[in-house]
Amino acid sequence: MSSTDSESERRTAEARAAVTASLLSIGSSADAELRTRAADLNTNSQSIEKQEALLAKQSKALAKEEAKWQKLVDSGTKKLNEIGDIQNWAEMIERDLLVLEETVRLAENKGREEVEVESASGTGRWGL
Repeated sequence: MSSTDSESERRTAEARAAVTASLLSIGSSADAELRTRAADLNTNSQSIEKQEALLAKQSKALAKEEAKWQKLVDSGTKKLNEIGDIQNWAEMIERDLLVLEETVRLAENKGREEVEVESASGTGRWGL
């Protein structure tokens, strides 16, 4: 082997070592970025899971609270309906009383008219 061959082999070996070092360096920097992203994704995933659990718990509490409010609204609606029924009943009684009042008034007026007619004819009701 000649010195040129050995020199060429040495340069080839150095070039290979340099390319391998460059590739390892590029791989390491890309790998480091990917590892950082993976760690962020893992952290975010855990955070989202905690938030989902908290949201589920709060949703259940909200559903219970909504049921309480719905019960209160239903109770209030029932009471308002009862008041409406009472008001309707009172209005019916009032109408009935007005009819009775008018009937009594008409009966009293008719009785007065009969007395006036009898008095005018000179024959009293009592034989006067």
